[in-house]
Amino acid sequence: MLKKILIILFVSVVFYSCSNKNKKDLVIAPSDEENILAIYKEAAEALEDGDGFYASKKFREAENLFPQSNWAPKAALMASYALYSINFYSDSIFSLERYLQNYPFDKDAVYAHYLIAMCYFEQILDEKKDLKPVLKAKEKIEFVINNYPNTDYANDAQYKLDLIIDQLAAKEMYIGRYYIKVEKWIAAINRFKIVVKDYEKTVYIEEALHRLVEIYYKIGLVEEAEKIAKVLGYNYESGEWYENSYKVFNKKYETKKIAKEKKDGFIKRKIKSLFE
Repeated sequence: MLKKILIILFVSVVFYSCSNKNKKDLVIAPSDEENILAIYKEAAEALEDGDGFYASKKFREAENLFPQSNWAPKAALMASYALYSINFYSDSIFSLERYLQNYPFDKDAVYAHYLIAMCYFEQILDEKKDLKPVLKAKEKIEFVINNYPNTDYANDAQYKLDLIIDQLAAKEMYIGRYYIKVEKWIAAINRFKIVVKDYEKTVYIEEALHRLVEIYYKIGLVEEAEKIAKVLGYNYESGEWYENSYKVFNKKYETKKIAKEKKDGFIKRKIKSLFE
């Protein structure tokens, strides 16, 4: 009996020793969340250091390795932002659209829509260039305003929309001035009418009215020119463009010098600052 008890005690001691040894030698593998956090941290550090391309690659790696994790949509969104940060706008838009397709109900979807709008917005150069980025930016910005009205994104989007509308008016003015130069009067009139009809709140409204006065007078439609000059005078009598129109009818009139530094207006100054 005693012998049996000693054997049991010996086996227990050996088992306990082995189990302790195994615990000391055992390396606990990191969890999926720990792995994704490690990759995410590396990507974030790269982004902070200005290496947006590598950051995007690591964020995408984090998403692909653990697609079911709560961190996956965050990683996908950050991969897109990293591309945006280095001006890879087309790649960023593609990545953001992929994010919206894969995570349509993610709480940060509004940011993705906003960032797509900014990708287009950043590609706006000036009124002489292609209008496609302007129109795309306008479409996406209006989407954000209409679908997420009570957000900070909507507030900023509204400001950007004002700039875009000003840019669209600038495009019409640029084309209209070109038609004046080549003496295509009807084509020029149509462009300036668009500004008066669709962009009356922009800084170009006064010039558009003056150009119509100028053209109508030149082609012999004096009554039409006078009618528009009255509209210009009623709304902007102290303005430079009204004085220019007045001079159309009074050749001896000397245009007063007007302080130019404050004439451009807030929106136009903002546009200039964006495209310098």
